[in-house]
Amino acid sequence: MHRRDALRAAGGLAATGLGSLAGCVVGRRPPPPLADSFEDGIDAWTTDAAIGPEVPLDEFEWSISPSTERANTGARSVEVFTEGDYDDGIAWLTRPIDTSEVDADVLRVSAHAWSESESFNVLRNLAVRIGPEPPETEEDFPPPETVTTPESPTAVGGLRQPLHRVEGWDEYRFEWQPSEVPDELHLSVGVAVVWEADATHYIDDVRVEEVR
Repeated sequence: MHRRDALRAAGGLAATGLGSLAGCVVGRRPPPPLADSFEDGIDAWTTDAAIGPEVPLDEFEWSISPSTERANTGARSVEVFTEGDYDDGIAWLTRPIDTSEVDADVLRVSAHAWSESESFNVLRNLAVRIGPEPPETEEDFPPPETVTTPESPTAVGGLRQPLHRVEGWDEYRFEWQPSEVPDELHLSVGVAVVWEADATHYIDDVRVEEVR
């Protein structure tokens, strides 16, 4: 029996056994696998960057750090700086997610990102990825204009969509239906350079939720 099927069967027996208890106990949803607004910093995350082979990585200037300068929720977010001299490069942060208790076929991932201004030109892309292994290169992230959906199953879920769609905070989200949910996934959120100019963005309210 598939792990999720076993969990569903166990859940059904538990619901039957608890039918005489108060209704407020039965059916209570567990917390999401991840809900991080960075109020406690980024110790649970690792940071990394990549750029094309024609440029040594140590020549690409980037930084990722906790910040109190902007926040969509609470008092903190993550500041991501990327230089644009090479018209290329990506900087991201990654963390593992325990999914051993996930009992759903579809996961929804969302994040809020802050841009200084609105622009019709694509200056930077927000790149988000979830999968069994962490990314190592920019090619491990989805290609531009991608937003995965359950109707088109993929090996990893994610998106790459333009920042600067609005001035200020903007929400990005996608849904992913994996063939099987392993007990641990890796979520990565980053900023990919498109336009040849330095830029600073902020990321907040990163969530992974079960879609039932």
